[in-house]
Amino acid sequence: MRLLLIEDEEKTSAYVKRALKELGFNVDVTADGLDGLHFAMEYDYDAIILDVMLPNLDGYGVLDRLRVSKNTPVIMLSAKGSVEERVKGLQHGADDYLCKPFSLSELVARIQALLRRNQTDGAEVTHLNIADLHIDLLARKITRGEDRLELTAKEFALLCLLARNQGKILSKMMIAEQVWDMNFDSDTNVVEVAVKRLRAKVDSPYTEKLIHTVRGMGYVLETRS
Repeated sequence: MRLLLIEDEEKTSAYVKRALKELGFNVDVTADGLDGLHFAMEYDYDAIILDVMLPNLDGYGVLDRLRVSKNTPVIMLSAKGSVEERVKGLQHGADDYLCKPFSLSELVARIQALLRRNQTDGAEVTHLNIADLHIDLLARKITRGEDRLELTAKEFALLCLLARNQGKILSKMMIAEQVWDMNFDSDTNVVEVAVKRLRAKVDSPYTEKLIHTVRGMGYVLETRS
């Protein structure tokens, strides 16, 4: 799932980004209100984490302009925790309001709650299935048949990327950019190694194989006769 973090406190944004990426989220970060608005309008995010105090355009201004055309779920962050401030944030269009300092576990729980709410409205897919493989994106639970599969954060992100694009061939460049947030280096074998490890858990113990290599092109997740 792709998140946008608009936060000008460098230590806070670095900590939150690192933690969320370790949990398998793709996170874009900007420290400026106008830049954040541009990202929010230009791209589709599953949720936005928005600080109130920002340079050039504060969080309320970002929300006001965003809500003209987009309903992306927004969690507002602020050091001001009074009832009046929380109400103000909600009135400007925030879906939730979290006071600083906050715990990462609470932030993640609130993000998951927003995504579940969108699923109820039919706006966000939180479960993916292919053959007997089931992915619960919110609970971060993978099962194949009756078996629970234990994946690392990167393995989970890789599998979700393939599953969201099942039937489509993804190049190693696309995978590297979206899972590792890196420009692809033809000399690195990080993608091949990750796919090999993922196959060992998802495919090797089972008769039907789901992850396939398309020579010279990339990888695809699909059922084959």
